[in-house]
Formats: sequence, structure tokens, C-alpha cells
Amino acid sequence: MCLDSKGLIMFKDYLKLLRPHQYLKNLFIFTPIIFGLQISNQELLVKSFIAFIAFSLVASSIYIFNDIKDLEEDKKHPSKKTRPITSGIISIKNGIITMIVLFVTGVCLAFFLNQYFLYILLCYFCLNLLYSLWLKHISIVDISIIATGFVLRVFAGSIVVDIFASEWIIIMTFLLALFLALAKRRDDVLLMTTGEQTRKSIDGYNLEFINASMIIMASIIIVAYIMYTLSPITIEKFNTNELYLTTVFVITGLIRYMQVTFVENNSGSPTNILIKDRFLQLTILLWFTSFIIIIY
Repeated sequence: MCLDSKGLIMFKDYLKLLRPHQYLKNLFIFTPIIFGLQISNQELLVKSFIAFIAFSLVASSIYIFNDIKDLEEDKKHPSKKTRPITSGIISIKNGIITMIVLFVTGVCLAFFLNQYFLYILLCYFCLNLLYSLWLKHISIVDISIIATGFVLRVFAGSIVVDIFASEWIIIMTFLLALFLALAKRRDDVLLMTTGEQTRKSIDGYNLEFINASMIIMASIIIVAYIMYTLSPITIEKFNTNELYLTTVFVITGLIRYMQVTFVENNSGSPTNILIKDRFLQLTILLWFTSFIIIIY
């Protein structure tokens, strides 16, 4: 049976409520099989995909919880005020029901997939609940929690396929996530300068601090990546000493993101930037392609 126009609109509203564009973050689950040279292993690929789905469902339940929790604050935000619950298109009651269904489905998938993956997923859920209720209002702690969430994604992917995630991958994941979180906070600070404070933790930030922190983080990321590609362990693992060539795309990508942040003042949503920015998409594609060609 085909949906009528009203049903289609409601479907789109519920889809928007889930924020599927944010699922790009969960692609970090696939890093262990990529860097573990197992990307062609169909069995492990399926396990990683199921883990990706489970993580995405639970993440969506957290987004809904956060929308309900921050209802009044989001009404003051120029973009968040259009969200389904904030704008009143979807009721709080229906939002809670959707949140529970998503969480239970994600947890069930995790339960049948891997016991330790389930523990990591629950840890991620609890950490984000604490973030929504309290920790996001503490400056520096808030961005550290966001970065930790990305690391948990890598650990989750590692557990599911039983492939060790190297210290380098964990460190660079945390650094990159911290860099992106700082850029996101910069957008909040810009809103505060116009008299629209949307988060208490913004009191602990200003443009000078965030700009300096982002430059430091970008520098550390570049140095860490170069050290990773030139590490004897990496060279031995991938049987090549040419991975350093991919550094050019890492540097270019970071500079482009900083251009979007500092020049265009448009860093509110890293996933939206990734979806819309052709330059960044091309840079990431070239990095990934060159990396795969070199190691495979």
C-alpha cells in the first residue's frame, strides 16, 4: 500500500528525528577491518555492518532523548528549532516511544552479535546519557566525551571482528574527534556573540581559545599521522614504506576544514559539512583510495 502525502510527510519527519546523516560517525566501526587488511573478508564485513546498524539505532535513541531534554534550549537555536520535537511536529510521547523501540532493537542486535560489543554499546549509551544530563555543560569535559565516543566506536568494531586496534588508530581517532568537537563549539561561541547562548559550557570557551586549540590539534594530528606511516611496526605490518605519501591528503583535508571553520564560519555540524563539501569529499576519497592501493 502506497503512503499518501500526509503519511509520507510524517515518515520524513520521523526520519529526520533519527538524524541518519549522523550515522557517518559510526563508519569508524569499520576501521579495524580496513587497517587490519580484512576488508575483503565477507563474514567480518557483515559483522561490522550489523554492529554499524546497532550503534546507529542506539545513537538515534540518544539523539531523541537529547532533543526532549534540551527542548527549551533548542527553541533558541537557529537550526535546532526546526527539529521535529522542538518544532512540535512530533509529540514528546511519540518521541519517547520511538526512542525506546530504537534502543531495544539496537541492544537486541548487539546481544546476538557479541557479548563484549553489547557492553561497549551500553557504555556508549550511558556515557551519552550523562553527557546529555550533565557533562555537556562542563567545558573541555564536553568535547572530551564526544571524542571518547568515537574511540568507543573503534573499540566496538575491533571487538566484533576480533582484530586488534593499534594504539596509533586509537590516538588519531581521539585527536581527530577532538578537533571536530572544537570546531563545533566554535560555532556555538559565534552564536553566543550574537546574544544567543545555547549551552552553559560555552562560558568556558572563546574564539581565541578555540582557534588556538584547533591549530594545536591539527598540528598534532599531522605529526601523529606522519609518525604512524613511518613507524617500523606499520611498515612491517603493511609491507610498504610508502604510506607517508598519503599525508598530503590528510594535511589538505585538515586545512580545508579549518578554512570552512575560520573563513566561512560554518562548523556547526561536521557531518553536514562532510555531506555538502565537495572538496572534503574528494580529499577523503583520494586519501582512502591511495591508502588502499598502497597497502593492498
